[in-house]
Amino acid sequence: MQGWRCALAEIPDPVFAQGMLGAGVGIDPTGDTVHAPCDGIIRALQPAGHAVTIAAAEGAEVLIHVGVDTVALDGRGFKPLVAAGDRVRRGDPLIRFDLDLLVRGAPSVITPVLLLDSDRYAVSPLGEADGPIAVGDPIFALVPQHAAPEEAPVAPDGEVVARELQLPLAHGIHARPAARIRETAVRFSAEISLSKGERSANARSPVALLTLGARLGDVIRIEAHGADAQAAVDAIADLIASGMGEAADPQQASATPPEPIAAAPAPASTISSDGKLAGVTASPGLAIGHARTLHLAEIEIDPVGVGAEEEQARLDQALRTLGRRLDAEAVTASGARRSILAAHRAMLEDEGLRDAAAAAIATGASAGQAWRTAIRPQAEALRATGDAHLAERADDMRDLERRVLSLLMGVEDAPIAFPPDTILLAEDLLPSQLMALDPANVLGFCVEKGGPTSHVAILAASMGLPALVAMGPALHEIAEGSMLILDADAASLQIGPDARTLAKAHALVAERHARRLDAQANAAAPCHMAGGERIEVFANLGSRADAEVAVANGAEGCGLLRTEFLFLERETAPSLAEQTAEYQAIADALGGRSLIVRLLDVGGDKPAPYLPIPAEENPALGLRGIRVGFAHPQLLEDQIRAILRVQPIGQCRIMVPMIASIDELRRVREVVDRVRAELGVGEPVSVGVMIETPAAAVTADLLAREADFLSVGTNDLTQYALAMDRGNPAVAGAIDGLHPAVLRMIAETCRGAARHDRWTGVCGGLASDLRAVPILVGLGVTELSATAALVPEIKALVATLSMDACRAHAAAALQCGSAAEVRILAREFRA
Repeated sequence: MQGWRCALAEIPDPVFAQGMLGAGVGIDPTGDTVHAPCDGIIRALQPAGHAVTIAAAEGAEVLIHVGVDTVALDGRGFKPLVAAGDRVRRGDPLIRFDLDLLVRGAPSVITPVLLLDSDRYAVSPLGEADGPIAVGDPIFALVPQHAAPEEAPVAPDGEVVARELQLPLAHGIHARPAARIRETAVRFSAEISLSKGERSANARSPVALLTLGARLGDVIRIEAHGADAQAAVDAIADLIASGMGEAADPQQASATPPEPIAAAPAPASTISSDGKLAGVTASPGLAIGHARTLHLAEIEIDPVGVGAEEEQARLDQALRTLGRRLDAEAVTASGARRSILAAHRAMLEDEGLRDAAAAAIATGASAGQAWRTAIRPQAEALRATGDAHLAERADDMRDLERRVLSLLMGVEDAPIAFPPDTILLAEDLLPSQLMALDPANVLGFCVEKGGPTSHVAILAASMGLPALVAMGPALHEIAEGSMLILDADAASLQIGPDARTLAKAHALVAERHARRLDAQANAAAPCHMAGGERIEVFANLGSRADAEVAVANGAEGCGLLRTEFLFLERETAPSLAEQTAEYQAIADALGGRSLIVRLLDVGGDKPAPYLPIPAEENPALGLRGIRVGFAHPQLLEDQIRAILRVQPIGQCRIMVPMIASIDELRRVREVVDRVRAELGVGEPVSVGVMIETPAAAVTADLLAREADFLSVGTNDLTQYALAMDRGNPAVAGAIDGLHPAVLRMIAETCRGAARHDRWTGVCGGLASDLRAVPILVGLGVTELSATAALVPEIKALVATLSMDACRAHAAAALQCGSAAEVRILAREFRA
């Protein structure tokens, strides 16, 4: 294949990068054809046409797998030129592919060429480790291994154990599932095979598994013969049934694979004739400044170690030092910054990363090389998934890579300083780099890479920095010091604006600044609509520092205290005294304002290591929220006791998460009443519920009979109402709290609460969406709990609204056919 040769470690998929299928090299293609690297017979050609296996005359088997996750293209962009069983000569064309389509449709096009795992040969690389390569150039040699004399085979004991199941894998058994099956099979002594129809394959041979051509919905038979046959069959069957992260509806198996289609042209990363460069909004806002570029060279390391014991000690010391620094940084951090530091701290303790680094050190790598080898493939694999949540973790892992290597090599990055009025340009930014910037001088930033849901984007929003991401390589064409207008609201960067354009931008910045100052100046006043109707604007909190920021921004209280900050990223549950002290400190910081404390909401995507929650097929529908409290009653009672100890009595209200029935509310109320009696608290304690499930929304009238208030958690309610997993990249883009179905559930909640004279609030993401606020008020919401920084603007907006206009606007939104239609309606709304 014509292209650029690289190490397997650079492939963003751990199956290839870690050599789970075998040793070899990677090629980043510049041509469009795969050629036979040797004489042989085509052992397997994958149905999607993306991978081919050749059996050489010497008995070696070579796999060529074009790109990463290209199986998901279902054949689009591939034209196989051979079939299984064909005899080929070195240089014969095997597969043609549309490189442009693959670049746009796959996470990576780097192509592994592997000697499949074998005891007969080892790989000896030839030529330079990295560099251009042409068709016909040698890439590695197969070195015969001196195997011990073969012993007569011993027939395994025991009867044959068999089990059949329908294959749930969306793309069938391709390279990654084959590697996982082999990995499981080698743990057992039994002889294990998988078969489909008349074809059978040894479970320990990835190439044999590929030759099955097993697709979604096919019936697979697993057989084993030996002492541990039953355990082996059960383990592999459970692995396959789990879906291995690629599960799909088996009913899709009958669907005809789509015909290859031309890919839509990718947006060009070019500066337009009027000097504009488009990007993706990561944080809104408008800024005017001069281009300053961040240049950070990759840290150079010596790949070879001086001894395993010394290198392991160096790595351990660096990890301990960084751990202490993260802990120290977290003490003064709050909000998004604190959450990100906690995520970094948890990753630093990841046993998988540490074990992988230790294994590399044992083979002769230096501490730096071992850490890079352990963390980089995992980071790239996460980024390649296309899942926004996982991509955030990839940025965090790259950040940890750099910080640990800095400590190991004694070349820690100098403080990042830029002159005033800087618009920062960079290939990418890591969370720690952004946190080191001075927002007084850096007014915004643009990066070539990155994503709108990364931790850097979240940080930018919390810092009030306008930011654009995914701007492409054209960003490097901007001359240092150029005048720029960064309009993140319009996803545009204007380069070298003329005097008239610059004057208009300055006027707009001044207008927005004045409006923000005006909102902040009046933020302390109670919030009323234009007609005098009272709407409370609270803030969502996660710490005492958050509470101080909220008060400074005019928040009238806390509508959601996320108590998870006390329970996560630690080995044991917080003590009763620790909880009481934290809640009291936050209550004090609020200065007597109302504090709504949500009971512990863990489980699902927020596990706590000390709570024994078994692995679940669908954690979002399993043991989470108040269900965890019921499963661990002492934990629930201790938290309620700590809340009731806060002085003055009555400032704290209790909110119960993930309610699905009134019986659950009653169970919590029983604990509250019993603890209240034990503490001698005579005043009634307000207990409300979060409306996060469709069940709670449609029975809001029943819940309101006994709940003191209802608060809608729009993030989870949207997920459950639309049956779309927020963590699934295939559907996450369609999740929008302004979907009419979600709005109708909020309307039903407000009606149910009103029947019993209870108030309804919103503490989810919609409360921080300025375009959603008029709709929520029109539906009957009387309390909004938002991000603290947005409180002044929300209060200023509410002051301009009339109730009649909001009700008419909400009624129109309920009649829309989609979230997109509601968004259009919201943009056109005028109070």
